[in-house]
Amino acid sequence: MDIAIIDYGAGNIRSLEYAFAKLGTKTVVTADPEIIQSADKVIFPGVGHAGTALQALKASRLMDLIPSLKQDVLGICLGMQLMCSYLEEANQEGLGIFPMSVLKFDTVLKVPHMGWNRLRSTKNKLMNEEYVYFVHSYIAECHDDYTTATADYDGRFSATIKKKTFMGCQFHPEKSGEVGQEILKLFLNGTL
Repeated sequence: MDIAIIDYGAGNIRSLEYAFAKLGTKTVVTADPEIIQSADKVIFPGVGHAGTALQALKASRLMDLIPSLKQDVLGICLGMQLMCSYLEEANQEGLGIFPMSVLKFDTVLKVPHMGWNRLRSTKNKLMNEEYVYFVHSYIAECHDDYTTATADYDGRFSATIKKKTFMGCQFHPEKSGEVGQEILKLFLNGTL
């Protein structure tokens, strides 16, 4: 199985390579559209500022490619946020795959939200009540059609989202221990 990790200068790539290697799965890190399109599955990572990430996607000609992909695509953290329609951090449109807004935390609690938090899911028993690792200052709103698990940090937000072959995790499965490994296995098996 060919797994492409999109490299546009804004990703947590090394930890993802290691996580997939632990699962016995080889990955290729690339910005080459042909390699990405021909991969069996695609990982869309992201760490940093949404505006800078959007500029990098445009510069590397990946902005139009990602929404057109037909295989399973997993967006992680900022990668998930970029798949949404509006990004408050950049005050720009995202890739528009999910008709959801990504907004700054409206909370008196410390931001960024950093650390372990519990998932709430009715759609996937594995993810329900499990703890995963988050690092983020912006959240995707909950959406009845696309939110598959939520977390709570002075209010609910989308922890995982799914639309056809596109999936997203606001948390970092590659840093979430055994639960994270199981989530990556589900993605590889096509059952996330």
